[in-house]
Amino acid sequence: MNNQSLQTAYGFSTAPSVETRNRTLRNTYWLLALSMVPTVLGAWIGVATGLMSAMSGGIGAIVFLAGAFGFMFAIEKTKHSSTGVAILLAFTFFMGLMLSRMVGMVLGLSNGAGLIMTAFAGTGLIFLGMATLSSVIKRDLSAMGKWLFIGAIMLLVAGIANIFLQSSALMITLAVLAIGIFSAFILHDLKRVQDGLETNYISATLGVYLSLYNVFQSLLMLLGIFGGRDE
Repeated sequence: MNNQSLQTAYGFSTAPSVETRNRTLRNTYWLLALSMVPTVLGAWIGVATGLMSAMSGGIGAIVFLAGAFGFMFAIEKTKHSSTGVAILLAFTFFMGLMLSRMVGMVLGLSNGAGLIMTAFAGTGLIFLGMATLSSVIKRDLSAMGKWLFIGAIMLLVAGIANIFLQSSALMITLAVLAIGIFSAFILHDLKRVQDGLETNYISATLGVYLSLYNVFQSLLMLLGIFGGRDE
């Protein structure tokens, strides 16, 4: 009698069923799509009101970090209930507000709307590519998670330092690195769902959303720097 037969005979399994994995993945995709609505709404309100533009870089960073980590803590505590979905959507609205400063600056360029659409399309292509890879690659990618996490922390620290350094070269370098690191995070997180290592769709959505947000923000920054045209 093999191991799988023993698991079936005694009524337990060491891994989630294929049905559970597929349901988690499907719910993750649906919630991820839904999360774009409050993000766009938050960015639109932020641009229309100029709320974020009124804050200095340092104050904006403090608000962002406090709000983001507060929301993520609340999502983690409520991820097994419908409240977690509501808090996640509130979080994506907040993230849209935080993005509005950059969106407003890009919209101030003569080709700003086109640059935003290009960044959105590029982010979509990266997501599609990583989602496809996650379904094709058979190798366990969970070990890469710790290295990606270290890379993300280093990006965060360098980004905070650059608020005071104001180095354009460092900003461009960090944007390029962020695209690479968070694209890999998308692959890693989706593969975890498909391998049954992540069975909570709210947690899965949060991880993929943050990666997409950072990819889009970094693409938009680079497009604004290298492709922007003044009025």
